Amino acid sequence: MAVQINTSQILKLAIPAIIAGIAEPLISITDLAIIGKMQGDTTNALAAIGLVGTFLSAIIWTLAQTKTSISSIVSHTMGANQLEKINDLIPQVVWLNVVLGIFIYLITAPVASVIFTWYKAQGEVLSIASSYYQVRALGFPMTLCSFAIFGIFRGLQNTSWAMIASLSGAVLNILLTLTLVYGIDGVIPSYGVLGAAYGSLAAQLFMLLIAIYFLYNHTMFRLKLPLWHPHRQLPKHLWLTANFFLRTAAINVAIYFSYRFANDYGAAHAAAHAVLMNIWLLFSFVVDGFANAGNAIGGKLLGSKDAVSLKYLANKTSLYGVAIAGVLSIVCAFLYTTLGKRFTDDPEVLEIIANTFWIVLLMQPINAVAFVYDGIFKGWGEASYLRNLLWLLTALVFLPVLFLLDYLEGDLYAVWLAFFAWMIGRAAILFFKFKSKVAAMES
Repeated sequence: MAVQINTSQILKLAIPAIIAGIAEPLISITDLAIIGKMQGDTTNALAAIGLVGTFLSAIIWTLAQTKTSISSIVSHTMGANQLEKINDLIPQVVWLNVVLGIFIYLITAPVASVIFTWYKAQGEVLSIASSYYQVRALGFPMTLCSFAIFGIFRGLQNTSWAMIASLSGAVLNILLTLTLVYGIDGVIPSYGVLGAAYGSLAAQLFMLLIAIYFLYNHTMFRLKLPLWHPHRQLPKHLWLTANFFLRTAAINVAIYFSYRFANDYGAAHAAAHAVLMNIWLLFSFVVDGFANAGNAIGGKLLGSKDAVSLKYLANKTSLYGVAIAGVLSIVCAFLYTTLGKRFTDDPEVLEIIANTFWIVLLMQPINAVAFVYDGIFKGWGEASYLRNLLWLLTALVFLPVLFLLDYLEGDLYAVWLAFFAWMIGRAAILFFKFKSKVAAMES
């Protein structure tokens, strides 16, 4: 059987997906950079905003699994030429996401100070983190609605519309955050940290409006709910989403423990870890663009049972993912001594970043392999397998390495070497599992 896809098809999906994927972490990292350069001692503000940014990314990463599950269903249906059969499913999924976003806000915003106390934030760091989060969390319903629509676009083999919406929101966020944090003399007062939160909220609304525009003008789907009769594929969507949630919860456990340990090491370590974590998440979302391509095309190829094209897809997406990760690492290696200064001028924080950043850079090619195969398995709807794998690796690799190296007084090295070992496990197991499944498909 001839290969039914080519490199241009992969890049046509991957490149817009990269740009779309980095919008949310870019919003958080923009806030971090702008706030870190405010006048006065910004160490506590930097630690607080970095913590919230990572916490938000972790929640959004979890909730974005609704996007993955609807993308998988749409791509499977498209591969079988039966899109008309899910007309009623689409509005049900989108409105469920809106309700979920409201629910997440209601159960987290009122107890924000308690949540960040669990991360061992205290004093001014805790106060700033709580107030900033309570504004940013208002955006959950909008973000989840956007994600559902982006998942529909991805299932339709189009990531450009999500890219336009996300990039527009990110640009607006930069402009608004600069304006609202610093103010304009005699025109707009300076809102400081909360100005960054308000700017981010406006950017999320803007992204949603653009997404709705593309949905109505370029697809057959609408948001008007029919008389409530759950679509026959809604239980499948909910099952996939629940398992993807549980899978991503394991990631959040790892991130949670990383912050607990970093905060134990002191405010400077917490601020440095906040910067490193947000950079790591940004890099992850960049490389994840190829995982998104694997997710969209992999689901379609599974629907058409094309094993040859699946092997081609895996080889090409992993190759490009590793190449992009390598370029990111090399560029950052050249900027090694200056990158931290984009976020803070505190010499102690800068020294900790410089001493630890090399681990983040070395991880990137391994991350790329893990993310690409993870994306293909998502496209196949292998939610329960990915759930079990992430929990096992968190329990048997990440936590033991973290506690051991912490006992040996590794400080922030303990956190990032634990992440490194965790990612090696993900990459290796998913690679060999993919080989096994495709071989079985061919036999």
